[in-house]
Amino acid sequence: MPTQLDVVTIGEAMALFVAEESGPLASVNRFVKRAAGAELNVAIGLSRLGLKVGWVSRLGNDSFGQFVRDTLAAENIDASCVEVDPSRPTGMMLKTKSDDGTDPKTEYFRRGSAASALSVSDFVPSYVTSARHLHLTGINPALSTETRALSVHAAREMRAAGKTVSFDPNLRPALWASRTEMVETLNDLASLADIVMPGFGEGTILTGKEMPEDIADFYLNRGAKLVIIKLGERGAYFQSSEGAQIVPAYPVAKVVDTVGAGDGFAVGVMSALLEGRSVSDAVARGNWIGALAIQVIGDSEGLPTRAALEQHEAAIRA
Repeated sequence: MPTQLDVVTIGEAMALFVAEESGPLASVNRFVKRAAGAELNVAIGLSRLGLKVGWVSRLGNDSFGQFVRDTLAAENIDASCVEVDPSRPTGMMLKTKSDDGTDPKTEYFRRGSAASALSVSDFVPSYVTSARHLHLTGINPALSTETRALSVHAAREMRAAGKTVSFDPNLRPALWASRTEMVETLNDLASLADIVMPGFGEGTILTGKEMPEDIADFYLNRGAKLVIIKLGERGAYFQSSEGAQIVPAYPVAKVVDTVGAGDGFAVGVMSALLEGRSVSDAVARGNWIGALAIQVIGDSEGLPTRAALEQHEAAIRA
């Protein structure tokens, strides 16, 4: 196992088949294979920026699982705590091609997946708490009661170890038994995070508030130190005890695929904060990487390398 990690993420990865032609999935004949999963996307993005990242999960002993493991190796992501489950499959999903920038349609085949069997027993304290930061989303706790317990346990352990935790709600209502259960569970998990990063629509669902300032107050009053609300083409609003600000979005000539934008945003924010940058700089980086993500097909294909980031920041300073 590595002696020091910058960030650990916990969650499910799937084989993603993206349509190469327009139309409903039933009529599509050609797909391209990718690896997908919110936590994996974040891990890939942070690793490309030079951070040492570990991903905790379970994969099936199948070709999809091997594909994900190959992706981890190619992206230099530590897989010391990725277990191979001989009795459960790796999940998969299908995604339509969007020609007009609207959200693509997706179909998931993840019920009973290896990752849905993740539990507190998969938490290795010496591994996770060795990292500087833990990133969680609302997807992993939606998979099963066991994965929910793991997310909560990991957040509590990291906070007890004096480390930081970020949380992206990443709402998936179809995975929950009820909206009430989703709201209560995710708000409880958010209360264990230092940084909470909902989209505006997510924030209104989870808090019942209709203004970014009120959404931020809701989570700050529950223990968060920093709340960042993604506002789409308007940019992002952040609020902490030190103040509040809207950071403008980066213009995008053509939206190709909106999936992965929030993950790219999280990559930008976390990488900058871990480098000691200001919150406004971190949100600006998040906006930039989120803008890159929606200009390509695929969940992580638009995430930049460290060299691309340095070139971008040099151009800003010029």
